[in-house]
Amino acid sequence: MTLSHVLIGLLVLAMGVGLIWKTRAIVGFFGHMDWADQKLGGGGTYLVYKTVGVLLCFFGMLYATNLWDAFIAATFGSLFPH
Repeated sequence: MTLSHVLIGLLVLAMGVGLIWKTRAIVGFFGHMDWADQKLGGGGTYLVYKTVGVLLCFFGMLYATNLWDAFIAATFGSLFPH
């Protein structure tokens, strides 16, 4: 594990936290997603942004702790044998 993995992973994690924490400001800047509000109901835009934020946090932690390869092997390993 190198320092760059840790820094990039923490940067992605920080982006995810910021996306979750400041969702209202982001929606105010970019506007509402009509598709999300129609398909997911009222507040669908906020749900999409928060879900993307949680995924960024998850993948950022995987990358920072160097568990990315193990995660891919455990989830998709049977689809792509060695």
